[in-house]
Amino acid sequence: MGRINVELSDELEKKLRFKTIERFGGRKGDLSRAVEEAVKTWVAKEK
Repeated sequence: MGRINVELSDELEKKLRFKTIERFGGRKGDLSRAVEEAVKTWVAKEK
């Protein structure tokens, strides 16, 4: 499993955290799950 450190604007981070809680519930690991899903969607779209 890879690890990537990313810096986001405060506004985008806040939106990401709220959307993650809405969709997955806010349990441990949900933020990673949300980011992984977003990256997969973006990569698939760029093909």
